[in-house]
Amino acid sequence: MQSIDNGKDEIISLAQSLQALRHATLETQQELMARWQPHLHHRHYLSSAANLAAYIGLRRHDLRELQANLAAVGLSSLGRCEGHVIATLDAVSYALAMMEGAQSLLCPVHEIGHAMHRDTLLLRHNTDSLFGKPQGKRATRVMVTLPGEAADDHAMVREMLTLGMDCARINCAHDTPASWEKMVANIRQAEHETGRSCRVMFDLSGPKLRTGEVATGPEVLHIKIQRDELGNRLCPSQIILDSTGRPGYPAATDKLGKASPARLSVPAKWLRTLKPGDTLCFHDLRKRKREFVVEQRLSDTEVRVSCADGAYVTPGTVLERISKHTQHGKQTASKTATGDFLAAPMRIHLHKNDALLLARDPSPGQAERRDKTGLILSPARIPCTEPEVFSFLEAGQAVWIDDGRIGCVIERVDAQGAWLRVTQVRIKGENVGAQKGLNFPDSHLQLPALSEKDLRDLDFVVQHADIIGLSFVQCADDLDRLADALAQRNADKLAIIAKIETRQAVKNLPEIIVRGAGHGPFGVMIARGDLAVEIGYERLAEIQEEMLWLCEAAHIPVIWATQVLESLVKLDLPSRAEISDAAMSGRAECVMLNKGPYILHALSVLDDIITRMQAHQSKKTSQYRPLHW
Repeated sequence: MQSIDNGKDEIISLAQSLQALRHATLETQQELMARWQPHLHHRHYLSSAANLAAYIGLRRHDLRELQANLAAVGLSSLGRCEGHVIATLDAVSYALAMMEGAQSLLCPVHEIGHAMHRDTLLLRHNTDSLFGKPQGKRATRVMVTLPGEAADDHAMVREMLTLGMDCARINCAHDTPASWEKMVANIRQAEHETGRSCRVMFDLSGPKLRTGEVATGPEVLHIKIQRDELGNRLCPSQIILDSTGRPGYPAATDKLGKASPARLSVPAKWLRTLKPGDTLCFHDLRKRKREFVVEQRLSDTEVRVSCADGAYVTPGTVLERISKHTQHGKQTASKTATGDFLAAPMRIHLHKNDALLLARDPSPGQAERRDKTGLILSPARIPCTEPEVFSFLEAGQAVWIDDGRIGCVIERVDAQGAWLRVTQVRIKGENVGAQKGLNFPDSHLQLPALSEKDLRDLDFVVQHADIIGLSFVQCADDLDRLADALAQRNADKLAIIAKIETRQAVKNLPEIIVRGAGHGPFGVMIARGDLAVEIGYERLAEIQEEMLWLCEAAHIPVIWATQVLESLVKLDLPSRAEISDAAMSGRAECVMLNKGPYILHALSVLDDIITRMQAHQSKKTSQYRPLHW
């Protein structure tokens, strides 16, 4: 009998705790709704905003003990209440009351169920408003960043739609309005041909927090030879001899990891005499005898040659052709000189504890200079493309360069710029180059989310876009500025996606959501690249989860972005961690793939993974379909 009484007392205590929690949640809800009311211009979003306010009120409390006690008596632990907070609290209260022996209740089961179902439909409705209705079996949408080639390669765009692209992202930081217009035309034609619809999102550039240009080094082609760990040569270097008249240039690797060989400019008449197997002898800058071997004629103006030894080649280097193809048993020879050469950027190499000036002066960056004794004459410097940023920098704040590859701390800020000390870098050091991203996680940057370029781009974009992506969102006012700019262009019905990529944006996320969704169709992009640098990689998973929860409470669709299947997109070889990440991405309403040479294969793989996983997972809820072993 005592055991029964104790059990009943426990139920009564749980019910009282839950009612106190519900009361506190409603108080916070009323407080937040009063503050948000002036910004809720679309009345249909009122109930979603109210649920978000309730969720914030609920999560102001540590619920872990209550959750454990509820689970112990077989009730919901509140762990999946995001989409319907008050209805979940009422459902658990109803169950506790029934366990106490209540005969009649003010909140019938069917009303609670109706509220939960309504809130589930709201997220689905808002997702459809942003991306269109789902096509096929997959509910999670897929967004693809279009490469520049999409302007001229209609077949590739059509294949993207066929493989499941639901939304095309055009990055306004790259290409031109003329190219964007061709991309959109290819999308619309592909829609007609495939019968699939595709939304078009134009992603505004926002403030360009990047390093500026770097001064060029000497006009020298350094031919490097790949070697194994024992120093043995692996393969000769490949060079293209080019007779188009354009200057030569060094080997390079683009952002997608695709390598292009170095080129040397030579006269067209001389190039036409070359044949596979010919030897081209020369003396390099260090007076060493070297030779190229002609391997293949690529076109009328291009010949590929190889070099088995390292060399330094400058403009005017004399190449002497020795042909193995004889006339009457005699070798033939002819000479020419290499033409102009575009020098590579100067190498600014940084190690831990090195000094670096992030300069206000936009003149090209320079490497560190030392005298013969090793004394530093001038430290390394590189300009910043956004001069306004220096107004917000202070000593002691962190600076990250190139997606977090180089970590620094500000030692002082003066008329020249911000003097940095390198604190984190690979043991062998790291090169800092032009147009590399800058992150200032400790600095409260009050830069406008809409730059002058963004406003110019909007004049074109509003004529072609379904969705506008707003970069570098910091606070809710940024959404109002974009809404005003769209209204001025008679485009206030366009959907908006806020890219969350800074600490400040994470802190202000509830206000950003309410202000954005209060204007119309709205979504949130978790820009995990910059966000990881801003908040620290060790916190990314935690913050990502919290953002997913908040957006679900707000009935707002989320785009899971940055480095999804990146190795597959770039190298056609995914890592196991990336496959797991892609599987988890299905908890968002949309997943974004970046551009790369193997994007079509990646799109096919992502479609398969997400389709399979949606039978196992819906948001935070595990789906128990039958297991087949």
